[in-house]
Amino acid sequence: MGATAAAIRTIEVALSANPYPVVIGQGALQSLGEQIQNQGIKNGTKVLVVTNPVVDQHYGARVLASLEAAGFKASLLVIEAGEDQKTPATVAQIHDAAFAHKLERSSLIVALGGGVVGDMAGFAAATWLRGIAVVQVPTTLLAMVDASIGGKTGVNHPGGKNLIGAFHQPRLVFIDPDTLQSLPEREFRAGMAEVIKYGVIGDPDLFSELEASGERLATMASLPGALLQSVLERSAAAKAKVVAADEREGGLRAILNYGHTLGHVVEALCGYGTYLHGEAVAIGMVAAGELALELGLWSAAEQHRQRAVIAAAGLPLQWPELEPAAVLQCLQGDKKVRDGTVRFVLPTSLGSVEIRSDVSGAQVLAALERCGG
Repeated sequence: MGATAAAIRTIEVALSANPYPVVIGQGALQSLGEQIQNQGIKNGTKVLVVTNPVVDQHYGARVLASLEAAGFKASLLVIEAGEDQKTPATVAQIHDAAFAHKLERSSLIVALGGGVVGDMAGFAAATWLRGIAVVQVPTTLLAMVDASIGGKTGVNHPGGKNLIGAFHQPRLVFIDPDTLQSLPEREFRAGMAEVIKYGVIGDPDLFSELEASGERLATMASLPGALLQSVLERSAAAKAKVVAADEREGGLRAILNYGHTLGHVVEALCGYGTYLHGEAVAIGMVAAGELALELGLWSAAEQHRQRAVIAAAGLPLQWPELEPAAVLQCLQGDKKVRDGTVRFVLPTSLGSVEIRSDVSGAQVLAALERCGG
């Protein structure tokens, strides 16, 4: 059965130039075509759905049927979409499909999958014919609460994560929580890292809610349904608010990178795919918490609470064994470096962070050593 109107929740991303809705509807995937029509995209528009093999197996036919029922000319491209596939070569496959299906400036790309599919399909849309519309249909928790909202698209470079990309806002983000039923538990836990992030950077009530849930955070099966709905809505609203205030990461939006600066080091130096993105972010949050302790920004009790929630969610805590010089060199390649100085998002309490540019390499390494590396 489809979702009733009462079951659909809409959160607006209130950008001045290109506002768009985040629509959350349990069991509503088959109404995707109708939801796209609601955004003013005309019948007869060519639509290229980009997905990966696993998501295609579960949802590809349903999405194509919904689009065709709404009068769209839909086609499907299945790509390999692990983090190690997030390269310009894979985006070229999407460009080739866009050419083969004669996508025009009025056409649409639908990203059906996790954050990797969303990033690559979004970047392909941003660069095909100098920019065509994209709709994000996330099917992982990480993509639902973070990657699909905000218009950041791109691919990895051997020197660092997401160094090649563009800001390209979607016309619509459409979330059906039922698609999480097919998500592997490891992927679910990885998404929970981004949820914990929202609690630390600005929503202490959400953090307390997660804290009270304990080890029920670790699996989709044990997570209370009401908490999942709350997580999706509050995370989407938190990101929408920050993105609307700072669309292109000039200032405030940088707080969304909490745990990411050091997490990206883990991904790059351990090899993309060794850790899932959310797992690396979890390690990065623990490390950022230790760095905040090093600088006297927050208390050992707050760091203990953060570690406990991350552990309850079944996420890794320990910094891997990495060469200190390589860590510092990798940090210099981060997108957030300004004038050669690395900017760290560090917690000052559970619900508040600040951006610091006065952190020395020695302080970073001291904090990482306490995290187990």
